Amino acid sequence: MARLIYGMNMSLDGYVDHDRFAPGPALFQHFIEQTRGLTGSIYGRGLYELMRYWDEERPEWDAPERDFAEAWRRQPKWVVSRSLKEVGPNATLLGDDFEAAIRKLKADLDGRVDVGGPKLAASLAQLGLVDEVQIYLHPVVLGRGAPFFAGAWPKLRLLGSERVGEDAVRLRYVVG
Repeated sequence: MARLIYGMNMSLDGYVDHDRFAPGPALFQHFIEQTRGLTGSIYGRGLYELMRYWDEERPEWDAPERDFAEAWRRQPKWVVSRSLKEVGPNATLLGDDFEAAIRKLKADLDGRVDVGGPKLAASLAQLGLVDEVQIYLHPVVLGRGAPFFAGAWPKLRLLGSERVGEDAVRLRYVVG
């Protein structure tokens, strides 16, 4: 059975915003290795559209960026959206009955499946489908933005914490 893990970078005041802070080189390398080991990822529409950036080669990329793009392209992706009509390579669109599809994925697959997007993660948590939360906490205060937790969640229990990269702390929680 697959484990569904929701994890993202978060500011000290609880927001996610890829434009206002980014991982340093060591944390980015951590994400490359993590992505290489994934069974796949489940995305909400907004984050999936943002991540499509990695679908095409860009001449300005350095070696780590090319490594991440290669790992991201290789993994299967499932996209929960009612508005998208098609998705890119190695991706499957999940529409209105996404709950049944994700329950089947979880039952049929082994390994880690990442959940991307605060709204999707909150919906899946309410359905009892998210197993773990990983917060990559950065020493940045944004003051506004998209919250890491978009809605109510079941109780979380701390599994551990560790410094990852230059200045981030990963907090791991089990759901329920």
